[in-house]
Formats: sequence, C-alpha cells, structure tokens
Amino acid sequence: MLITQHAAERCRQRGILSVDIEAVVMNGEIIEEYPDDFPFPSCLILGFTHENKTVHVCMSDEGSGSRIITAYCPSPDKWQPDMKTRKEA
Repeated sequence: MLITQHAAERCRQRGILSVDIEAVVMNGEIIEEYPDDFPFPSCLILGFTHENKTVHVCMSDEGSGSRIITAYCPSPDKWQPDMKTRKEA
C-alpha cells in the first residue's frame, strides 16, 4: 500500500497517522465505489483508529497494489450520523 505525497501531507495536516490509515484499510467497510475513476478504480472506506476516531480513506485499486489518495475525518455537516451516507446537498 502506497501513500501518495498529497495524502501524506493532508494526513499530517489533519493529524491522521499511517497506523490510523492501516487500521481503517484493514478493518474498515467500503461505503462507496468509484469504478470509473481514472487512471484506476477507487473506493471510500469508513473505519476507526485505535483511539476510536472515525476516518474515511479513499484508495485506488491498481491490480497488484493500492494507493492511498486521501484520508479525512468526515464532517457531520456532510454525512449522516452513521458516517456512511452523504447528506443531500
């Protein structure tokens, strides 16, 4: 699993550690899939850190590997309380 430079910088700014990303990817739930993303399909994963903080991780599926595109703590303003469903705009 590769973390892009963009993702690493955004995670640093957001206080999300690489161990947090690993926990979400290994134990989380895919809540959205983007099969038409270019250059590779991707998905959004909901999971929790070891401190029980809710995190979304967007990652690509590149066949033999995966790339972390970004990670963030979902905003209650944009997500339903389950943090799986987007609120209507």
